[in-house]
Amino acid sequence: MSRAEVNMIPLIVNTSDPMAKVRVVTTKDYSTKTLKTLHTIGVLHVEESEELKPVDKEAIERERREIGELLTSINDILAYMPKGERVSLREDVEVIYTRPFDEVDSEVRLLCTKLSNVHQRAAKLNKDVGSLERQADIRLQDLNFSGSYLFSRVFVFPNELFETSCPKLRDYILESLSGTVENETVSYAIAKSENQETIEFAVEDGGGRILSIPGEDLTIREFLEAADGNIHSLEEELAKLHTEIESKTRENLEKLVLFREALSAETERLAVLAKACEAKYVTLIEGWIPESNVEATISELRENVGYVFIDTRKPEQAEEPPTKMRNATAVKPFEVIVNLFGTPKYKEWDPTPIIAYSFAIFFGIMLGDVVYAALLMLFAKLGLRLLVDDPKSEGFKLFQRIIYISGGVGLVIGVLTGSYLGNFYEFFGIESLALVKGIQEMFSDPVRFIVVSLIIGLVHVNIAHVLALIRGIKEGQKAVVPNKAGLFILQIGAIPWIIHSILGIDIPLLPEQIYPILLYVAILGVVLIVVSSLMEKGAFLGGIFWLFDVTGLLGDVMSYARLAGVGLATYYLAYCFNLMADLLSKMMPAGIVQAIVGTLIFILVLLVGHLLNLALSGITCFVHSLRLCFVEFLFKFYEGGGRAYSPFRLKARPVSVKV
Repeated sequence: MSRAEVNMIPLIVNTSDPMAKVRVVTTKDYSTKTLKTLHTIGVLHVEESEELKPVDKEAIERERREIGELLTSINDILAYMPKGERVSLREDVEVIYTRPFDEVDSEVRLLCTKLSNVHQRAAKLNKDVGSLERQADIRLQDLNFSGSYLFSRVFVFPNELFETSCPKLRDYILESLSGTVENETVSYAIAKSENQETIEFAVEDGGGRILSIPGEDLTIREFLEAADGNIHSLEEELAKLHTEIESKTRENLEKLVLFREALSAETERLAVLAKACEAKYVTLIEGWIPESNVEATISELRENVGYVFIDTRKPEQAEEPPTKMRNATAVKPFEVIVNLFGTPKYKEWDPTPIIAYSFAIFFGIMLGDVVYAALLMLFAKLGLRLLVDDPKSEGFKLFQRIIYISGGVGLVIGVLTGSYLGNFYEFFGIESLALVKGIQEMFSDPVRFIVVSLIIGLVHVNIAHVLALIRGIKEGQKAVVPNKAGLFILQIGAIPWIIHSILGIDIPLLPEQIYPILLYVAILGVVLIVVSSLMEKGAFLGGIFWLFDVTGLLGDVMSYARLAGVGLATYYLAYCFNLMADLLSKMMPAGIVQAIVGTLIFILVLLVGHLLNLALSGITCFVHSLRLCFVEFLFKFYEGGGRAYSPFRLKARPVSVKV
């Protein structure tokens, strides 16, 4: 099946957006302007160009270091702001991004200088506090003695370096005492004065340091009390400085965040520039662009860049372009589900359409309650954002829409079956709210519900097998054709025969004489499955593994009984909570006690019970829908493992940015 043929039926599977390989060649002087234009257009997926040399690598690295310093300065200041605070940007990042770097550099440095003195003072106080805390933990003795014959010192080593340094010092040290404090080893040593320089050099060369001992003539208790007082004083001063820095930072917060976003974009541009290549006087940028964007991109480049040459071509057979999925708006959110399994390869089918219908229908059947569905959609709208880091991200919005669509199907099924918090309407003397009585009876009868679930599973699994057959024919997999044909023939013969001969049910329009023939049809299907297994796995393994194809089909279809299981559990749990609330409220003494206390108990049991059932149902419906789509469906024909299309793009006008 060609790409064009598949595009005619995007209701089942789709294909990715056709990509074109683009090579942009410009003069060295225009390379920066070209990259900024491409960054603003936001359609080029940049690739490495291995056959050419990097452009002005030293200059690029120098500018990247300068930008890194500016970003560090900004982040050091923003570190004093509360984590997760969001800042609304009234100015476009693109306005800053398109300005010359020298102007941005000067303004950022000027802005940061306003706070640098306070910031440096805070850093020094932090260092002083840390120094006092380390010394206050050390026992003061005569640790820093220097005499004409002997001297003593305290050395500090990282734990991992102490063992390697000890052998070098052992021949010179007369006496030593060591102990471990957190990640460091402290060693007190006495040695001859004539070996002092040798020992101190060996300590520093081995990664250690000589601990500075206070020279005051104090007892240990007096020193510790003084150190504690100094630490407390410094911490109070440091807290005041933090408050002052936060106050002054907040005055310039929007500018700081705006510059940070622009400089981050500039860092990304320079990273791409490192991938670009040059001959003596030209720069080359290479990547992938959707065919639909090629004309507009060429027009934009030629309008903004004076000297530019653009070469485009279709992908070669051996190349694997990135995948840009192109689904209708209604099913696009379910790309999230497909990508959880694996991004489709460029030449592979995108199963998003069929996954969208399948997931939403499975979820809706299992939920099947109007109130639960409405509450779930309300939670997706108002409460779900509290559980994620970035509720403004595209992925979160797509996930929200998955809940809206799947919950909407559950709401429709709830309306058809008349399920409102289970049978809650019966408290008002209403017998039924079902819009379609037949559907209510089907979903309330466990046996009929299971049968419907198995029929849905049979259809769903066979769609996967049909797609696997088409893919096998397309890729020339000889063993796939008899295998899938055998599975289809086996079902055609075995299912009616089992229904008639084992279950004792006559199928309309099928004469009695046809059933013995159907048994032979089923046997033919098994023979084809055995042949395909022998072709694929050989005589030994093939003679065993054919059985798993037959039992696997049965297991896959039976797995869809979970639709009935979860759907009935959702309804009957709601029914039980309704019944429990009614019984407990009526257990109260008649009269005013029952009217007040009984009503409160009734409301409390309903509230807790239905919220619990809603949480369990929401999670269970999502997980089981995911399992049916992944395990019983996608594994049969879909591989995944492609690269997602990730264009070199400037994000314009972020509504809010996390500090």
